[in-house]
Amino acid sequence: MSPANRRSADASVIAAIHHPLRRRLIDHLGVNGPSTASRLAGATGELVGNVSHHLKVLAAAGVIEEAPELARNRRERWWRTAKVSYSWSIADAGGDPAGELVAATAEEANLGHHATKVRQWFERRHAYDDAWIRAAFSTESWVTLTPERLTELGDRIGAIIQEYVDAPDSGDEVETVFVFAHGVPARP
Repeated sequence: MSPANRRSADASVIAAIHHPLRRRLIDHLGVNGPSTASRLAGATGELVGNVSHHLKVLAAAGVIEEAPELARNRRERWWRTAKVSYSWSIADAGGDPAGELVAATAEEANLGHHATKVRQWFERRHAYDDAWIRAAFSTESWVTLTPERLTELGDRIGAIIQEYVDAPDSGDEVETVFVFAHGVPARP
């Protein structure tokens, strides 16, 4: 998302996003486009009532929104992502223990989500041809930066990824690709 579409998330939004099923629903809507609760229930293997509840939580947090123009009748409800990217830091909690706990838990869930996607690739890559196996990548570097330059690096990486989000490939050989990056102070 462009910086104009990036918002700081409060604890309630962070909690809404990082429930495991809600994260899956956000991913499905982001990758596959607008959907109904019944279609999402089919895609996730969850009950429609459970999915509907979690969609309402996400909508109340502003993460997704209704797409009434897609409904064929008054009973049908379609949902789509709100096209907003959220950012947060444990520092945003301002020393509030509850806010810090929500942010720290969300950071751990996010890292777990990222690692799970990579592990899934490791388990499934044998089903792909050499072109996909060679194209998949992992990269890491040690750099020495100030907080301002780390912010700049994150913004630049985000902008590059957003270019690909905004101009997706099409054709027979396309696949949905999960891309993530972390930049954190660390020690060897």
